[in-house]
Amino acid sequence: MWMAIMLILVSAGVYVFKSCLNAPGDVIGKTGRALADVASAFRRGTITTSFVSYATTISNYHRLQFATLKQTEIFTRSEAPITGFGYIPLPEVVVEARAPVEYTYYLDLNDKWEMTLKDNVLYVYAPPIKFNKPAVDASAISYEVRKGYVKTAEAQENLKKSVTSLVAVKGKENIPLVRETGRKQTAEFVEKWLARSFADGSKYAVKVYFPGETPSDGVKIILPPPQ
Repeated sequence: MWMAIMLILVSAGVYVFKSCLNAPGDVIGKTGRALADVASAFRRGTITTSFVSYATTISNYHRLQFATLKQTEIFTRSEAPITGFGYIPLPEVVVEARAPVEYTYYLDLNDKWEMTLKDNVLYVYAPPIKFNKPAVDASAISYEVRKGYVKTAEAQENLKKSVTSLVAVKGKENIPLVRETGRKQTAEFVEKWLARSFADGSKYAVKVYFPGETPSDGVKIILPPPQ
């Protein structure tokens, strides 16, 4: 029995010793794969896939949200003059609504992202800026009659029904107001991803462009080779 116990202890010691010898090599091997350089990732064509996977893991969504815009919108509706008794034209009715609205802007990770590398600069061609359905604080909307006195209640109701479509139009019009914020936030996010994902990631500058924009130095998109 004692011989059996000693044999077990010796075998366990040999296993632990062998594991300790192999551990540094295993760690180095795994770390080497994890800390591949940016150029290698481009050659393998995995750069965009890696970015989307990282962004999804960090945010838990397939969206890269970068700005929330809160502002009070003013909407005006005019009702055309109508004919009253004796064919006398009645004045135009103008009603106004003031509504606090919140817009959230983001980039969709499932949309098309392009990246190209040149002279230690990573050029990121992001997808179009999108926004969630604008959140209107219905309890804080105020209405006011600016002109007229006949059928103002009807005009006000018509304006109330159109607020949803009006804020959607306004959300699109506000995109230029958040574009530079989106560019800055996206660049910072990509820089963090590079630094955490690649051994040499911190040495690369990042420039972000949106659809319709072209780098001033004439850099063109270079698609990775098919896998």
